[in-house]
Amino acid sequence: MCGVVGAVSRRNIAEILLDGLRRLEYRGYDSAGLALLDNDGHFQRLRRVGKVSALTEATQAYPVFGVTGIAHTRWATHGEPTENNAHPHISGNIVVVHNGIIENHESLREQLRKHGYLFLTETDTEVIAHLAHWEQSQKGGTLVKIMQRVISALQGSYGTVIMNTLEPNVLVAARSGSPLLIGRGVGENFLASDQLALLPVTRQFIFLEEGDITEITPHTIQVWNKTGTSVERPEIQSQIQYNADGKGLYQHYMQKEIYEQPEAIKNTLSRRFKFGQVTLAELNNHTSHALLNQIQHVQIIACGTSYHAGIVSRYWFESLADIPCDVEIASEFRYRKPAVRAGSLLITLSQSGETADTLAALRLSKTLGYLSSLAICNVASSSLVRESDMVIMTHAGTEIGVASTKAFTTQLTVLLILVVHLARLRRMDKKEEEDIVHALQGLPNRIEQLLSLNKRIQILAKGFSNKQHALFLGRGILYPIAMEGALKLKEISYIHAEAYAAGELKHGAMALIDVAIPVIVIAPNNELLGKLKSNIEEVRARRGLLYIFAEKNTGFKPSKNMQIISLPPIEQILAPIFYTIPMQLLAYHIALIKGTNVDQPRNLAKSVTVE
Repeated sequence: MCGVVGAVSRRNIAEILLDGLRRLEYRGYDSAGLALLDNDGHFQRLRRVGKVSALTEATQAYPVFGVTGIAHTRWATHGEPTENNAHPHISGNIVVVHNGIIENHESLREQLRKHGYLFLTETDTEVIAHLAHWEQSQKGGTLVKIMQRVISALQGSYGTVIMNTLEPNVLVAARSGSPLLIGRGVGENFLASDQLALLPVTRQFIFLEEGDITEITPHTIQVWNKTGTSVERPEIQSQIQYNADGKGLYQHYMQKEIYEQPEAIKNTLSRRFKFGQVTLAELNNHTSHALLNQIQHVQIIACGTSYHAGIVSRYWFESLADIPCDVEIASEFRYRKPAVRAGSLLITLSQSGETADTLAALRLSKTLGYLSSLAICNVASSSLVRESDMVIMTHAGTEIGVASTKAFTTQLTVLLILVVHLARLRRMDKKEEEDIVHALQGLPNRIEQLLSLNKRIQILAKGFSNKQHALFLGRGILYPIAMEGALKLKEISYIHAEAYAAGELKHGAMALIDVAIPVIVIAPNNELLGKLKSNIEEVRARRGLLYIFAEKNTGFKPSKNMQIISLPPIEQILAPIFYTIPMQLLAYHIALIKGTNVDQPRNLAKSVTVE
């Protein structure tokens, strides 16, 4: 979602702020702005609709200078994407940027209007600026004291940074729901919503916890918790490697990340096998081992692509480990009263570890009596990782493209490893474990071979140039991969796509079948192939346009309305990971034909940090 960058220094920080915004472009946004203050109290603000490049051009036309400043990329929640609604927002000498949603902004707006404040934007953020200005005018105090009074009136989520033009060299920030961190420099300090924004200027980070407020100056950092008590938060050194221009020979980050999957899976598998058995060092301590032996049920919570990974793993948990498993969308789970089963382990899945609904579900779970919580995540410093009892990292590497690719396949890889680990605790046959380990070890090479189908899929994609709708079909453990394929196509090509369990065709979806709607079928060589072939014949009988992804030995023959994309054979246990790759390639090439913004599709954000 929205990106925040702030800095207090003795040098001109304009380019630091702009570079930070460029590094946050992957998050998704529709406008950008910055505000700068120099040592003499001179203040400048620039805002532009569109990309950070438009803001950069504006700074060249209207040069800016400042030693204290804040910058923001906005993803519209309240108010259209206009320059007037872009951040930062101003009220007198108060300047504010904000990630999140202020749920009681309407009532605050009415109160502030009665105090004489004129609202110039449609945003919820403007109430923070006016409220801070009102608090300063009525009760005074330091910027920290003002912020403490302001946030006591706010309902909702926020990662907000405030600047007072009368106090150069001071920034104050508050976190509730939306992530914020401090970057420690030498004679300068920084704030950001993501450490990627600050990697060129620091590797030392302090992550704010829920309810924290911080004040930074060029030489000092202070943090207060939600009770107003001064606290020290741990400082870490980031090991993340990221190059904002690092597409290399690839046209898009998504394309690069598709091709990085063999290496990402290899990294995820690294040091997790020993003598043909799974070894998860993260779960080998005495406490974790004791908890895992008590598991009678698994509850998985996730959103979007991670939710699809969870659905796949349900088949593995139940068939391999004989553990009942339920999977639920986080935004649904957090707003009902779930009945918690005895001995239930809560597993959360998230690439970023900052997904608002997933974090809220985890926090809710701590009050419901779950056995323990386990996070599967790609960002070691994330809130989800810090707040979970146990953690397994995916090691996918930084993923920039909004449409998740390598994060999804590494999540599946980790989930399968976890299931095998739990299955062994329940006396899994040693030969069966060795076979799965052997298959996993060969998976990176198998995906390398699969990527050689790129040209074939590129040609296939041309048939979608004038399509507005598509259906994806799968059965059993491949049904969630059909769901993921449909999601990818929607995300980056803007084609309306739906996934169906193939056996459900006769329960409504068959009415959509005609010569204009492509039907993509995932057809592995498993025990459901015969059933799936019957479903395919039902589509053919209605002149449906079929694209079938199947192994070479499954007996499909191409015809006028049926194209066959032959895939190498694969072990059934790995089929969900394997068949994901051609779905990603298909979506990517269709998006190229459609001419969309592949890496930053409209209206979407990489990390959904608000509801």
